[in-house]
Amino acid sequence: MSAVTPPPRASLHRRLRMHTGYRWRNSGHPVLTWLRTAVDTRDGAVFPAVSSSLGGLSVSYSGLAEGLAYTLEFTELRRESRDGNAARRTESEISGKALRDPDRLPDSDIAIVGTSAAKARRLPTDASLIVPMRVHFVIDTDDGDSDAVRRKISKREREQFRRAMRRHEWTWAVEHDPAWFDVFYKRLYRPTMRERHGARERTETKDVSYECLFREGRMFSLSQNGKRVGGALCHWDRASRTLTLRLLGVVDGAKEHYDSGAFKAIYHFLIGWSADNGVRALDFQGTESFLSKGTYQWKRRFGTRVVLPPNHFGNKRLWFQVRSDTPEVRDFLVANPLLAEGADGALEAVYFHDADRAARIDYSAKSPGVERARHIDLDAFLATVPKGLARRAHS
Repeated sequence: MSAVTPPPRASLHRRLRMHTGYRWRNSGHPVLTWLRTAVDTRDGAVFPAVSSSLGGLSVSYSGLAEGLAYTLEFTELRRESRDGNAARRTESEISGKALRDPDRLPDSDIAIVGTSAAKARRLPTDASLIVPMRVHFVIDTDDGDSDAVRRKISKREREQFRRAMRRHEWTWAVEHDPAWFDVFYKRLYRPTMRERHGARERTETKDVSYECLFREGRMFSLSQNGKRVGGALCHWDRASRTLTLRLLGVVDGAKEHYDSGAFKAIYHFLIGWSADNGVRALDFQGTESFLSKGTYQWKRRFGTRVVLPPNHFGNKRLWFQVRSDTPEVRDFLVANPLLAEGADGALEAVYFHDADRAARIDYSAKSPGVERARHIDLDAFLATVPKGLARRAHS
């Protein structure tokens, strides 16, 4: 990989704009997170209201725009395998005030509303759950004992890493050269995002990555037999001593680097480096609150603690209501257990089941931060829901 010229230093005004935008999206300061949530969920705002039909099941999502990518698309991915067809979407808009009235939501078998935690809790409770919009996975590393921290990783994961380490002679390094940032962004990060997510990829811009992450954070490279094959770019919060993984990738997003274990190795090396270098907490960022999400199960194996996001997503929730009792609805609910907010505010894993469908406990939620598992009989949960017909919610 040949080095290329790094981005020129931005003007002071442009740098201030980038930092302001980055903090608005990512800051964990309580005043900013409260303000961001209040602005995003205000009654006067206009939100998308989208109904998606696929696999004999319709799911609507209304509210915060982030939920289209983070939530609705996930439900489509989980329904695609049923018939191989693309989702048929019906798109409209809805005001923040109208979100308070479930009768004004699109007709669908399952209705999801993305809003603030406070507003979600005021919506009807029948056949519904309050679900975190996102959760994060954090490893506490402040005891400085990297061996103890590594022992939190699942035994199987540790053994696989040790075998691959012997085979590929990986090495880990902190990087400060802007030219390496340029190579990382173009040859590792962006190709990896394209290969993993395709049209659904969500990326940070190059200028913001350079200004707000590279110049103020920590950057690393993973080498295999002396050649760089992977890397990571992290945000560093000096006050809380929290290292947050923001961008990562392998060369060209190539499958060989997944097969070799190089992609996983980035996580292992970050854990060890953090424990040895004064990091109090390592945040692997997050994913949707569905236990069937591959990222959820992947990050859980590293001995992580499940937490609400430290940024504005920590104040946001999904109101998840079932409006139609059909075999397809029941199949979807059983196949996709999720995390929900319990009556006491704690996170609990929710597994649905009925006489014909066993709970999918193979999607484990066993992690610090998940207080309990709740098994819900669908016959009881859907007792007030009409069979085979979408219905309007009622209080």
